[in-house]
Amino acid sequence: MDEKLLGLVLLAVPLSLLSFGGGQTIVVGLGHQVVNVHHWLTGPQFADLFAISRAAPGPSTLILALIGWQLGGLTGAIMATLAIFVPSSLLLCLVGHWWQKRKGSAWAVAVERGLAPIAVGLIFGGAYVVAQSANLNLVGLATIAVATALLYFTRIGTYTLLGAVALVYLGLAFWQT
Repeated sequence: MDEKLLGLVLLAVPLSLLSFGGGQTIVVGLGHQVVNVHHWLTGPQFADLFAISRAAPGPSTLILALIGWQLGGLTGAIMATLAIFVPSSLLLCLVGHWWQKRKGSAWAVAVERGLAPIAVGLIFGGAYVVAQSANLNLVGLATIAVATALLYFTRIGTYTLLGAVALVYLGLAFWQT
């Protein structure tokens, strides 16, 4: 087995077990390891794969499949996908029934309430890592602010907004040349 793929699997398995709150919560650790520690991808490559994984339908942990594909083709994509989904799925199967029996207890409610801000913090940390990897500038920050406001205050669809932003950036690219 390729050393990079083995390393990606060994990275993905613990991230799988820590991804409570959704796949967004692992972006910080994943980005740091893939870009800064192992140097498998550059920051812009990581940001591009993140953007593709978010634009595609499905869970946000699909970024692992894209990283696996980048490192080892189809085999890498399959191995990374299994490494991110199988451990957490097994844990859920093993603990799920037990947790449901105790769901209303005081300690279970306290654990759920305590994990919520941790998940939110990890999601914001992930946004920071992706912004840093993408070398975000003032135009990018303005785009994020306007897009966030439009999504929050209007009924504009995500894909409509994505297409409009792409057209604006395409227009800016032609205007600058």
